[in-house]
Amino acid sequence: MKTFTMPGTGLRTPNIVAGMMRIAGKTDSEIRELVAAALDVGVTFFDHADVYGGETHKCEARFAEALKLTPAQREKVILQTKAGIVPTGEGWAYFDYSAEHLIASAEGSLRALRTDYIDILLLHRPDALVEPEEVAAAFDQLHAQGKVRHFGVSNHSPRQIDLLKTAVRQPLVANQLQLSITHSPLVAQGLAVNMEKLDQSVVRDGGGLLDYCRANGITVQAWSPFQRGFFDGVFLGDREREPKLNDVIDKLAAKHKVEPIAIATAWITRHPANMQVVLGTTNPARVAAAALGSDLPLTRKEWYELTLAAGHITP
Repeated sequence: MKTFTMPGTGLRTPNIVAGMMRIAGKTDSEIRELVAAALDVGVTFFDHADVYGGETHKCEARFAEALKLTPAQREKVILQTKAGIVPTGEGWAYFDYSAEHLIASAEGSLRALRTDYIDILLLHRPDALVEPEEVAAAFDQLHAQGKVRHFGVSNHSPRQIDLLKTAVRQPLVANQLQLSITHSPLVAQGLAVNMEKLDQSVVRDGGGLLDYCRANGITVQAWSPFQRGFFDGVFLGDREREPKLNDVIDKLAAKHKVEPIAIATAWITRHPANMQVVLGTTNPARVAAAALGSDLPLTRKEWYELTLAAGHITP
C-alpha cells in the first residue's frame, strides 16, 4: 500500500480510502468484515458524511456501533466526515455553511462516531449562500476545542476555495471530486487546451482545478472511481458501452496479474498528484482487489493507452 504525508496535516495516509456511504443496512459482523479487509491491506482511512445512510449520521453510527473502537484502535485510523447538506425529507436538499449548522453537524458526527475528534472535516457541496466568515468561525471553534484537527472541501472549484480562504485560517487539505478513467475532465481537459470545437477542451472544473490543488497542497480524493459518468453506471465489465476500454483493462490486468478493478484504481494512483481513491464498495474482496492498484507501476504508455481507450483525445 502506497502511503504519503498528506500536505497540511502531518498525517501519514494511504492513497486508498474506504468509503462508508453504503453500510447503513449492513449487520455489525458485515461492517467488521469490511473494515478488517481494508485494514488487512493497509487502508486505515475511512470516509463518512453526516447524510450517508438515509438518516442523519446513520452510517457514522453504524460504523461506531459495529466496531466499538478502543482509544488505541482509534489512534490507528483516520476518520473523515462531511457537513453542509441538509435533506428536507421532501426528496430534495439544500446547503448550509452557517457556523451554527457546521458546528452542530460536526458535534453530531462526534457523537455518532463515538470519538473525541474528527481527523478531517470536509464541506460537502458548495453553498451558493456561503459567507466565508461563518465558515471561519465554525472552523476556529471546532479546531480550538480539539474536536476537528484538519479541514477541507468536496466538489469545490479553485475560485470557491479562494473565497473560503479570504477568512478561513486553517489549511484546506483535501478536495473530494468525482474522477474515473471515463469521468475525467479534471485530467482530460488539460490534454486538449485551446482546441476549437472539441468537447474535451471545455473547462468544467473552474479552471485548472487539479493543477490548482497540486500547487496549493490540497489532496484530491477521487469519488466514484469506477463510474462511467455522473451516476451513469460502472464501466468495468460494461462491454456494450465501453468495449475498447474493457479490452485494454483486461489486457493490462492479465499482464500485471491483478483484477480489472486494480487497473482502474491504478489509472488514478499513477498520477503524480498523490490522489486518493475513495472506494464505495461494501464487498471485502473488491476492497482487497482494488487496493492492489495502490502502487501498481503503470507505464506512461499504459496510462495513456487507458486514457485513449476511454474516448479521450491527445491532439
